[in-house]
Amino acid sequence: MNIQPIYKVSKVNLIKFFTSHWGSPEMVISSGTYDCSTLDGFVFFDETGNLLGVVTYILKNKECEIISLDSLQERRGIGAALMNAVEELAKQHKCTYIKLITTNDNLVALKFYQKRGYKLSRLLRNAVAEARKIKPEIPLKGNDGIPIRDELELVKDL
Repeated sequence: MNIQPIYKVSKVNLIKFFTSHWGSPEMVISSGTYDCSTLDGFVFFDETGNLLGVVTYILKNKECEIISLDSLQERRGIGAALMNAVEELAKQHKCTYIKLITTNDNLVALKFYQKRGYKLSRLLRNAVAEARKIKPEIPLKGNDGIPIRDELELVKDL
């Protein structure tokens, strides 16, 4: 397991990574619009140097917000290792909590985060319709054909 700061990856490669997973490096959520290729974060490389995961975050005052988390191989500990790296950094910066947003269709993410101590804190009804005004390529349906409509905020106290 090899976790490095995100700046170890070229911006060109980050843009390719985010474009292949999100349609562009732009992430539009209720807390703002972010270019993930310019955010702080961590990357996960395998033994041969292949990029297998990325997490991005922002720090504001005593709050850490995870903006994106991607793992190319599920159930291998990549996402957990990246989340642990952000949680440790947030503690070093004396953050009182970490928050993140996912969509209503992402049941795998909801399970993943809740198993790690994150709690549902807010439902943002129809937030994705607002995000589509900025990023129209957000699909109408997501995992398992579930309509993507709402954002769910999860929080973990540190």
